[in-house]
Amino acid sequence: MNIELTVIPEGGVTSPAGFKAGGIHAGFRKNPGRLDMALLEADELCPAAGVFTQNVFCAAPVTVSRAHLDNQGYGYARALVVNSGIANAATGSVGLENARKMAQIVADTVQCATEDVLVASTGVIGTHLPLEPFETGVPELHARLGKNGHDAACAIMTTDTVSKEAAVSFVSTDADFEGVTFTVGGMSKGSGMIMPNMATMIACITTDAPVSPAQLHVALATAANASFNKVTVDGDTSTNDTCVAFASGKAAPSAGFFKEGSVALAEFTTALNAVCQNLARQMARDGEGATKLVTVNVKGAATDEEADLAARTVANSPLVKTAIAGHDANWGRIAGALGRSGAHFEQEGVDIDIMGMPVLRSGLPVGFDEDEALRRFEQDEIIIDCNLGAGKAETTVWTCDFTHEYISINGDYRS
Repeated sequence: MNIELTVIPEGGVTSPAGFKAGGIHAGFRKNPGRLDMALLEADELCPAAGVFTQNVFCAAPVTVSRAHLDNQGYGYARALVVNSGIANAATGSVGLENARKMAQIVADTVQCATEDVLVASTGVIGTHLPLEPFETGVPELHARLGKNGHDAACAIMTTDTVSKEAAVSFVSTDADFEGVTFTVGGMSKGSGMIMPNMATMIACITTDAPVSPAQLHVALATAANASFNKVTVDGDTSTNDTCVAFASGKAAPSAGFFKEGSVALAEFTTALNAVCQNLARQMARDGEGATKLVTVNVKGAATDEEADLAARTVANSPLVKTAIAGHDANWGRIAGALGRSGAHFEQEGVDIDIMGMPVLRSGLPVGFDEDEALRRFEQDEIIIDCNLGAGKAETTVWTCDFTHEYISINGDYRS
């Protein structure tokens, strides 16, 4: 749907009405200057939805949040608490109990039911989660929550170098909501161990639109598939991937939920997709050690699945990613990745462009100016376009380059 979206400057998870958030150093990290716990609260119980990692080694907070959303991905919730530094993954029954207790501590502070609190953790796997930082930090943080969600976005970071935040608004043209302004905002973290499956790294989306729990879940899953699930930094899927959404309905407090098939629901879905894609691109750009955002466009595939296979194989190729880091327009590495992707095509039908510069046509090389290629590699975003010539399916995947710094970061991760 074509609607006019207004980007909110410095917008984020508290841009929609009905939410407050904040971040604090609670003690999960050694550095006292590092925020390590975030809390988001809705003014009242509201529709919520989530999509989570499909990793069999899923973390305790994923299991607990799934249960609090009735093991169907949607329900109602009041708050989200996230700690960074300790993942609470591979921690057995003790980890599950600690995840439940972190929800209970927030519930006691906010004065809601324990099952109305969603939880998430990120950090080192295999370390037990201490409860003392929650016991002291949650009441302190709750007392000073506000409309500036930036501290919350900073508190969920791990190896990220910058926080990821975005928000847009739109004026509805639906006859039932004509003239009403709705807002969608969000925050996310993710820099490495990123190639999710029906989830994202850690993300929270909010809206003041009157969306039902089931509608919110469908819209969130669809948006995640077109954004967070199209991001890959290194081909790894985290044990803790969590993406949740809350809908306060505060922009139209006297209205019922959007009607199925309505213009308003379509408008909301468009805005949600825009926010999720914005956050996804930010995560790819901030990949561990990255210097470039890389966009891989594949069209002409036989099926949607094969388009994704081809794009993801190119995006995950260490040879492609290191060539980009070295400003080398080595189209042979791209062609090689396409050829081993599992997508069905004839090499004689393949075209490849790098930064808008033709390098392969009908499976044969095209001469190009190396100096011009070097100039184009100076841009912040590197775009690779591939046409397989085998059908009409297409997709886009976002990734980043591989540099020496990626090895340094991950070699020292537990230090």
